[in-house]
Amino acid sequence: MSHFVRTLVAMACVALLAPALAAQDLPFDKPISQFVRRIHQDHTGAMWLGTNGDGVIRRKGDTIDYFSVKQGFGGVAVRGIKEDKAGNIWFGTEGGLTKYDGARFTNYTYEQGLIDNDVWALAIDRDGIIWIGTYGGVSTFDGKSFTHFELPKGEPDPTRGVTSAEIVHSIMQDSKGRMWFGTNGGAYIWDGKTLTNLSEDDGLCNNAVNCILEANDGDIWFATHHNGICFWDGNTFTRVTEADGVRGTEAWDLFQDSKGAIWFPIEGAGICRYDGKTFSAYAKPQGMQSMAIQCTFEDADGRIWCGGYMGLFRLDGESFVSVNAQGPWDPRDN
Repeated sequence: MSHFVRTLVAMACVALLAPALAAQDLPFDKPISQFVRRIHQDHTGAMWLGTNGDGVIRRKGDTIDYFSVKQGFGGVAVRGIKEDKAGNIWFGTEGGLTKYDGARFTNYTYEQGLIDNDVWALAIDRDGIIWIGTYGGVSTFDGKSFTHFELPKGEPDPTRGVTSAEIVHSIMQDSKGRMWFGTNGGAYIWDGKTLTNLSEDDGLCNNAVNCILEANDGDIWFATHHNGICFWDGNTFTRVTEADGVRGTEAWDLFQDSKGAIWFPIEGAGICRYDGKTFSAYAKPQGMQSMAIQCTFEDADGRIWCGGYMGLFRLDGESFVSVNAQGPWDPRDN
């Protein structure tokens, strides 16, 4: 499917399911967006919500702004948000790579050298190079030009609607400076000289890797699409199973908070938390109204947020509350 056709399909679906709204037009009794995919807090304290149809939402103070294609933003489905050392915010969307410098948006597409417009993953390495995982492979961007980074092709996964053998779902740089890539062919590690593959043949729980996280203890965790969560200590893989209190197999994200707890959402099961000893689940009895969570985030005040289908959620004590445009943004607002 061509860049143009895929973009048209995405925008047509959005037009039917989740039309973009100006902030002042948002019904307060409805979710801030039907689907929140990414959450970021910038250096000024503003919260950015990447959605799956409304572009990006910014909450700065008590003001909420929606930015989509009409406002010059590069797309409507946001799959990555990263901030560089200069304070620029970068977004990966179905329409390419977008930079926000605090005043305006600048969009980069395959016309400027990006390997594919359909962006699924973003990372910024310690040298400030931006790594972009797309439907058609990986590009790097040094602020001036794009370079293609070659990865072996994986296997298309039509069961999840992905027909590309080159899609990259996740990019991460570890504490040793190595770059990790989550693909449909397992995980790849680039140490600057050699590319190494970790797959089911090596003990990886599933080759369809949605997210990769390096934990504080150095273990590498993997969220996979068809066989849940596993982690690797450099020698051995360990899978998290139902015996640990975790059910479900479709895992989308991994996040470690400031207290060292690891959070991950499982499709149909809510979100799980691992404190180093015990796994705890947050589902409907704990206030989690959505069983299709995509991301977890901790803000500068230590509050835990989740985004997914049905919008935005915040942990309040031992349960989650749903947050719309009116709030409650802070526990004091409850």
